[in-house]
Amino acid sequence: MTPSSIPTRAAPPGRWHLVVLDFDGTLADSFDWFCGVLDGVADCYGFRRVLPEEADTLRGMSAAAIVRHLDVPLWKLPLISRHMHALMARDIAAIRPFPGVPEMLAALAADGRALAVLSSNSRANVERVLGPESAGRVAHYACGASVFGKAGRLRKLLRRAGVAAAETLCIGDELRDLEAARAVGCAFGAVGWGYTTAEALRAAGPDLLFMRPAEIRAAIASRSVIAG
Repeated sequence: MTPSSIPTRAAPPGRWHLVVLDFDGTLADSFDWFCGVLDGVADCYGFRRVLPEEADTLRGMSAAAIVRHLDVPLWKLPLISRHMHALMARDIAAIRPFPGVPEMLAALAADGRALAVLSSNSRANVERVLGPESAGRVAHYACGASVFGKAGRLRKLLRRAGVAAAETLCIGDELRDLEAARAVGCAFGAVGWGYTTAEALRAAGPDLLFMRPAEIRAAIASRSVIAG
């Protein structure tokens, strides 16, 4: 295991049968697109634009802290989310998976891991960005979660998949992804290439921190034998 993917806290023993992946910032390289449309969305829904000098600071904050910082009315979050999904659908040709993501998904599927996507984005956008081959490797989709509703969606996903939380690894790029995994009792692997900085994620204490998609397969493969 490479230094960037070593455990940052004690992971539970045994095999991860289900790998639950976030989409934006984890599988899809959508941050630049997000920044490009955010000012227009801010003007439309009456919250504050992000100043150029504060962008890096915001990448170290939780979603809740960002919402407060930009004075986003909580009741508007579902409207904003639907608007963003529609804009992404319009611009979908400009958004691609991160390099190495298709190969990582193929390797995990070949290892016999069940794959799931848990995202606030729409399933249609997820499938179009991943493409038919990669999207077809995903056994379970839990899309359209509210900004702060991922824990509830994750619980329902585990029940539908018939997999225990202790046998599940959640992977994401935001602090809210980590919080959802912790609330349900799943291990969490943070990725350092997404919306939140690797430093902020590391400080929150994920079980693993990955700096390249290839490290995900290597870490999961090392857990292939059930402890007993």
